[in-house]
Amino acid sequence: MPGAATTAVVDSRRGTQRAESPATIIAVGTANPANIVPQDGFADYYFGLTKSEHLTELKDKMKRICQRSGIEKRYIHLDEEIIRAHPEIINKDKPSLETRVDIVATEVPKLAESAARKAITEWGRPATDITHLIFSTYSGCRAPSADLQLASLLGLRPSVSRTILSLHGCSGGGRALQLAKELAENNRGARVLVALSELTLICFSTPDENKIVGHGLFGDGAGAIIVGAGPLADGEYPLFEMVAASQTTIPGTEHALGMKATSNGIDFHLSIQVPTLIKDNIKQSLLESFRSIENTDPNWNDLFWAVHPGGRAILDNIEEKLQLKPWKLAASRQVLREFGNMSGATIAFVLDELRRSREKEEHEQQQP
Repeated sequence: MPGAATTAVVDSRRGTQRAESPATIIAVGTANPANIVPQDGFADYYFGLTKSEHLTELKDKMKRICQRSGIEKRYIHLDEEIIRAHPEIINKDKPSLETRVDIVATEVPKLAESAARKAITEWGRPATDITHLIFSTYSGCRAPSADLQLASLLGLRPSVSRTILSLHGCSGGGRALQLAKELAENNRGARVLVALSELTLICFSTPDENKIVGHGLFGDGAGAIIVGAGPLADGEYPLFEMVAASQTTIPGTEHALGMKATSNGIDFHLSIQVPTLIKDNIKQSLLESFRSIENTDPNWNDLFWAVHPGGRAILDNIEEKLQLKPWKLAASRQVLREFGNMSGATIAFVLDELRRSREKEEHEQQQP
């Protein structure tokens, strides 16, 4: 058993290790591939790229999905040049996992680097001041993994504490931010770089009735978020304060989403039940989260909302269930419209849109 003196030393050490105030988001950066595909032309792009123009009924279904998606364009790394170099990607009779992994092993960290450099520039401090790196992606399955490659690309210190989150899908961004908050608040002076990068190439497949919805929604992108807790240094400004964070898993829903590695890449499963599952459980999950900060009767319209835009139906269901004013999910709808669903990286785009909207409103209010 430790003596009183030892306990006092430990308590003192804990006190000096912890930050003085809750974690804040200090900077945000985003990036996308150069290839832009308009949503109203995606069916032609997709069925042409996969040489599947003869599947007319499935193509018509894709057109209907795109029309109802609330998306205007997406950024997609995969193009005809890559298909010409690697035709096995669209030949389900030939294994292509190794080809896909080779491509994303290089391109996922590079896209994350672009987003991270924007965030670091906004932050205004050298990359070597980053103490922790959290990298979330479903687009890779190789070691050394994307976190180590990104650390090298950015010139982070060899002592940077690295964590990789794999196959978290759309929840990857939220989980990474929760972990960043915990690291920042329990390590005084820590500055945590959250990197989120996804390329749909790893899941790309030829037209399939069971996968066509996903192909009509998902795009490619990367986000970077720098998180730190007080005291903030000169030149650091909090964009958002992270008061509390929690995660809830709905029991019995393991069937709704899934990914598994196959010889033809990662096989992605998305149930049509997902929007309904979210609608049926969102309110109770939020109430339980708010109880942790002793708020048992929150007014949903008093809050600002940074919601992952998993799809138009999901946003519609959340808005209806919580009786939100139409503008409360405007940032999420704008990101969905301009980029589609970029899985875990999307939340960085939503936060960036919220920040820009707020800055625009403040500027307009200052005008005579």
